[in-house]
Amino acid sequence: MIPRDLSSKLRELSGQYPVVTLTGPRQSGKTTLVKAVFSDWRYVSLEEPDVREFALTDPRGFIGAYSENTIIDEAQRAPDLFSYIQTHVDEIGREEVYVLTGSFNFGLMEGISQSLAGRVAILELLPFSFSELERAERLPASIEELMYTGCYPRIYDKNLDPHEWCANYVTTYLERDVRQVKNIADLSIFQRFLKMCAARSGQILNLSALGDDCGITHNTAKSWLSVLEAGYIVYLLRPHHKNFNKRLIKSPKLYFFDTGLLSYLLDVSSSQVLMTHASRGHIFETWVVSEMIKGRTHRGLRENIYFWRDSTGHEIDCVIDQGDRLIPFEIKSGKTVSPDFFKGLRFWSKISKTDASKMYVVYAGSMDQIRNQGNVLSWRSFGNTIPPKI
Repeated sequence: MIPRDLSSKLRELSGQYPVVTLTGPRQSGKTTLVKAVFSDWRYVSLEEPDVREFALTDPRGFIGAYSENTIIDEAQRAPDLFSYIQTHVDEIGREEVYVLTGSFNFGLMEGISQSLAGRVAILELLPFSFSELERAERLPASIEELMYTGCYPRIYDKNLDPHEWCANYVTTYLERDVRQVKNIADLSIFQRFLKMCAARSGQILNLSALGDDCGITHNTAKSWLSVLEAGYIVYLLRPHHKNFNKRLIKSPKLYFFDTGLLSYLLDVSSSQVLMTHASRGHIFETWVVSEMIKGRTHRGLRENIYFWRDSTGHEIDCVIDQGDRLIPFEIKSGKTVSPDFFKGLRFWSKISKTDASKMYVVYAGSMDQIRNQGNVLSWRSFGNTIPPKI
């Protein structure tokens, strides 16, 4: 197993709460992680029909059989069980009783919020981060190969072809999770919607235009997007509220969590294609933002990542809110540093009075530079330094 950054936080919180819940996308390594961290605990999966039937029809008996130090996998498959877990952990009055895992956020979080509030710590496990792959010496050699392959663990564990794996992943996701949550009669329309979302990764979200392109209503597009969010397929990056006396954009930007899946949906056939692909810039920006998200999520921290854009078109790709200061990042997919890379930072420095030493450009090249308009980080330096520290 490739060691995960979340391991220590998972173990720490289990000693503070009776229940710890680990959620995230399918195939992100949740089961592998909890089995490794809690290797001496009992494990039961509600994916197995007979076990699920036991939990659904005789929850008291199920809790009696699995009364402590138990991992319950795919816990959202038996939502009524949460109330019985609440009663049980209140009765025994100690920590380290259950670890729950689940892949689809709707059912799991609804049950937790209703029954286990105050008794549960919630963590999220996303696919591998840059730092996890590098420590395990499994990092692809180029940024194009990394973006094309993505970061889902099974691809690295079994040395699978990323394109084929993503094709199977999308099919399974559509036929399993989407049908469970939404009554979608024609999955081909939803698949078109998914591809249209991929074409907009790294862009301001316009639900009306997205719906029109797919032949669905604004409300349907909004509903379907919530399914993609709950399944950890897409992420909505919110605009920062700091206005500097300027009118701001209020719509979020749409990103995919994984660039391998994004590349598949954009019909990228190989890593070499990404050298000149029309969506290269958006895919690289998606990778940078996803690494920033993982840097926080895999330490059990709240998100502090935004973008900034005013109504006249001035924009900063990413802003990290550290409470006492804002750290701006420009994201560029080129491999040669250009003066245009600093255009957004120059404007930001002017309106915010931010010193150049506290502003960054992340690019797809290989050389770090310290310039009088900001720090330039190669994709490798960014992956090694910024996400774990933000």
